[in-house]
Amino acid sequence: MPNPLPFLPELAEVAGAMHRTITDGPIPPATVHLLQLRAGQLLGSTYFTVRETGNLRTAGEPEERITAVATWHDATCFTPGERIAFELVEAVLTPNPSGERVGDDLYARASAHYDDRAMWALVMAIAHIGFFTPAALIAKPIPGMPPGQNYTD
Repeated sequence: MPNPLPFLPELAEVAGAMHRTITDGPIPPATVHLLQLRAGQLLGSTYFTVRETGNLRTAGEPEERITAVATWHDATCFTPGERIAFELVEAVLTPNPSGERVGDDLYARASAHYDDRAMWALVMAIAHIGFFTPAALIAKPIPGMPPGQNYTD
């Protein structure tokens, strides 16, 4: 598909505001990129996976941590805060046939690591991926290309 901005120019403003809520917030950038990498893996999005892997490498994250995201449950290189972020993104993106995805127990464990402001920033980091999921899966932006240059036209 072509770049959406010529058709929906307001999208740049919305996307920019969403991006600022997570980059200017209290969550460490590495945590945001790690949870967004996990989201890309769960969604089966090459675009998100390549983008977040690149972001993590650019930020100087060790290769061990980047490659261990897919198997974070038994990896020892993640902080408790990062682990709960993985748990939250998995709960949000994985259907639960028995009902609630983010139960009170998970919320309580997350709240032990993040105050109210940080919890909202974490929610917005997950929402950011959720907002762009249809574009990533339907429009299939070209992995590794800069925004605005990652579409077919």
